[in-house]
Amino acid sequence: MARIARMGTYAQIMCVLGSTSCQKKNKGRISMKMAVHDSHLVKTTIAAALLVAMAQPGFGERLNYKPVTVKTPDGLTISAQEWGNPAGPEILFIHGFSQSHLSWMRQVGSDLAKEFRIVTYDLRGHGNSDKPLDAARYRDSKAWGDEVQAVIDTAGLKRPVLVGWSYAGRVISDYLATHGAGQLAGINFVDAPIKVDPALIGDNLKNLPLMASEDLVTNITATRAFLHGCFSRQPSADDYETMLAFNMMVLPKVRAGLGGRPLDASHMMSKLKLPVLVTHGAEDRNAKVGAGQYTASIIPGAKLSIYEGIGHSPFYEDAPRFNTELAAFVRAAAKTN
Repeated sequence: MARIARMGTYAQIMCVLGSTSCQKKNKGRISMKMAVHDSHLVKTTIAAALLVAMAQPGFGERLNYKPVTVKTPDGLTISAQEWGNPAGPEILFIHGFSQSHLSWMRQVGSDLAKEFRIVTYDLRGHGNSDKPLDAARYRDSKAWGDEVQAVIDTAGLKRPVLVGWSYAGRVISDYLATHGAGQLAGINFVDAPIKVDPALIGDNLKNLPLMASEDLVTNITATRAFLHGCFSRQPSADDYETMLAFNMMVLPKVRAGLGGRPLDASHMMSKLKLPVLVTHGAEDRNAKVGAGQYTASIIPGAKLSIYEGIGHSPFYEDAPRFNTELAAFVRAAAKTN
């Protein structure tokens, strides 16, 4: 079993990433570091991000997990993790754009892990998974669907509930289009649109093009703004800087490759015969609450749970409610299948 544990290099690491507190102490030096754009600094940033992401107490200090190495049909290595009760009903968490499996620490570190078998993983291009720079590796719907199936198969999941946040609405749509719903017990869409509708896109997405910039100052500034925009109830300073760290592990070319794919899974979703829970923050600035309402209206029998005063990240902003609702949903889904 592996363990998430603190490391003692946090201050130095955040200097490389441009931490506000570090900048105040090192105004001259940090501005020079941030202006350098050679590959050495990029590699240093990635390594630093990994160290920080594994360090913060708000993100599951000393939690035991089983590493799972997944090989996709198109040759990528995907980093997955198994947590919780190996005999419990299964949950597969899928994170969003530029995030990582660490997004789910308020779930794997909660009572959910006592009852359920939980698997998380880093999407291609994210976290500890392979990061090909060819945009085509991120624009193939079948490759995304096959990646989810590879995680399910390698982890030995029988009938998991998929929990997909944000961009994972796309990934789940890819999976259903490629492999169908036969192996699933249910789906929880968490602020995860199934259709791109310009009227339902929030103002926070204006940061996405700048997050694909090769200029590190522009990139980090946009990533900071994007992260703040993902929350109505803002994370603690430690958690926020950890999130910034694992966001910065996603390279500009990967972020660019993730964009531009069309999405309208309405017809497919209208025929879905699975228990579905749609969770959405009323103050979401990425995908407006109408996106969640649309998803719930399209899928037969879907249940809609709107979180008033909550932004794009209800699983973090109101983890107790989210975990309670998810547990009830998974229990019910396990009985129906």
